[in-house]
Amino acid sequence: MPERMVGKQAPRFEMDAVMPNKEFKKVSLEENMKNDKWTVLFFYPMDFTFVCPTEITAMSDRFEEFDDLDAVVIGASTDTIHTHLAWIKTDRKENGLGDLNYPLAADTNHVVARDYGVLIEEEGIALRGLFIINPEGEMMYSVVNHNNIGRDVDETLRVLQALQTGGLCPANWKPGQATLNV
Repeated sequence: MPERMVGKQAPRFEMDAVMPNKEFKKVSLEENMKNDKWTVLFFYPMDFTFVCPTEITAMSDRFEEFDDLDAVVIGASTDTIHTHLAWIKTDRKENGLGDLNYPLAADTNHVVARDYGVLIEEEGIALRGLFIINPEGEMMYSVVNHNNIGRDVDETLRVLQALQTGGLCPANWKPGQATLNV
């Protein structure tokens, strides 16, 4: 049975990535922690598929909102940085990504997807896992979807903001609303 991760230190990672300027560099949880940033790490199954570009571009289109919340967004799959780059260089109208505002990381050895509990071993691809990690490296939120279902950027931003209140947020809490007093 998988071990819970929320409320514990998140697995540390370092991966090769295609940066927004299209250069190859490394991204790591440690670097985000050093910079006192929240980390929004999301996994998707494969490049050049159908649901994936809708999520990846939706996150990119809302990048400034994450940035305003001191959050670093990292997308990851088990594809290579070269495949990522080819997909980024493909226009959105042709099922590509176009320019992105955050890095796409390559977990080609499957270590990070396995550590985060989203690797489909027999297929070598990741489930749609999304993780929010605070600047101290604690896993604060984890959700995993079936690969047929895309994620909601509004909900990701809402949860991030709720976590950043440090308070108790009731059901249907929205940014700007009061937290519970106990």
